[in-house]
Amino acid sequence: MALTPHKEKLIAAIANPKAKQDIALLKKAYKAYEKWIKDLNSLSSKGEKRIEEMTALLNKYKNYLEVELIAKQGSPFIKRQKGQMKLDNSVLEEFLIHFVHPDIIDNLPTGIETGSQTAFMSLSFRPSDIDALNKKPEIVLKRKDQDFTIGKSIYYKFSPDSKFENKVTLTGNLFLAVLAAEVKVNYDKTMFQECSGTASRLKQGCPLSKYYVLVEFLDMQPEDVRLTDIDNVFLLRKAKRLPYEKRSIYEEVKNQHEKFPISADVMKLFVAEIQNFVNATWYDPNEALSRGSFS
Repeated sequence: MALTPHKEKLIAAIANPKAKQDIALLKKAYKAYEKWIKDLNSLSSKGEKRIEEMTALLNKYKNYLEVELIAKQGSPFIKRQKGQMKLDNSVLEEFLIHFVHPDIIDNLPTGIETGSQTAFMSLSFRPSDIDALNKKPEIVLKRKDQDFTIGKSIYYKFSPDSKFENKVTLTGNLFLAVLAAEVKVNYDKTMFQECSGTASRLKQGCPLSKYYVLVEFLDMQPEDVRLTDIDNVFLLRKAKRLPYEKRSIYEEVKNQHEKFPISADVMKLFVAEIQNFVNATWYDPNEALSRGSFS
């Protein structure tokens, strides 16, 4: 679990010998990060007002980091590798964690976990032969890193022995993400297809789960998510990606960030999805007779 993914990426970048030309820039970014988090934690507002104030702070920090530091002052290395180093999309990863807060989402039970997680996808048994059925169970556990999740760690124990003797007992844990979101700075057709596949595999392990994608800049034609297992794709800036020849020009990057800030209204839509999911009854077979259908 990572509750400060952006902080970790900044620290890793500062320690990266390939980024030595940008050390001063990265240290400025780290100071700005600390102020951003302090300002987020100092908010006293609630509900939609809090989302608006959080989004304003997010835009302020991202504009400083991505425009005034990286685009304006950064070396060719950091401009080229910022995506690989996750200096940009990890900002949103960390930001989303602050939504899982009682001043924004009601009815959250205590003990719920969030943040970047390696989420459960499927579990299957794979005994090597008939004799293996009497030995410690062999399982194949599929997981995948998710940028943002809401869920819970689950601990398991399997054994062919009813007394769970240690020599034939397998123990372990997994993270069950009932809600997961992928964060993308730029989003193209290939990424959409990958997310569609991930959504399907996550829902094999937990069919009632929700899967979303949050995108800053779109690099494809919008598609109908109802034909996939993606629940929705949120276009945070409501903007297309800059053409290739403009992406490294400071004035173009600055203009795009100013013209298309991350929208508080879109953030509210995403929070509303979370709230509706938290409030819902996910499954109640006793309701089938009164409803007249299984679902």
